[in-house]
Amino acid sequence: MTEALARDILDRARSRGWTITTAESCTGGKVAAALTDVAGSSAIFERGFVTYSNSAKTEMLGVSGATLAAHGAVSEAVVREMARGARAAARADLAVAVSGIAGPGGSEVKPEGRVCYALAGPEGVRSETVEHGAPGRAAVRDAATRHALTLILRALG
Repeated sequence: MTEALARDILDRARSRGWTITTAESCTGGKVAAALTDVAGSSAIFERGFVTYSNSAKTEMLGVSGATLAAHGAVSEAVVREMARGARAAARADLAVAVSGIAGPGGSEVKPEGRVCYALAGPEGVRSETVEHGAPGRAAVRDAATRHALTLILRALG
């Protein structure tokens, strides 16, 4: 399924002349890997960012320490900053950011399976939170990867 999404993304981005980047935490580079699994992806994808730690989010993407302190890494406020930072650093037309609780574990406030997403493009930044449930770490990461790819595809029209 991710291969079909990635192929559609490549076709649509290429037809628009757009480039895409990723800023990933809980997915650990799986969104970038899905995109680059498709031959010809270098036409639309130059680089991505795996920022698993808070310091990486700050150093590589310019996420504010104050935002991290106030909201935590798994928050729409942080993924919005991740997406803006990745788009600027990669000089891309579109950036997707992902941060979540893959598990095992979590808390009452931030349960396992909660993933925050943001998309930054020419029209600004939008974000959302999805509760994927607690099907296990691998399943949450796979679901988050598919959802991020779907967001990119929708943004490309």
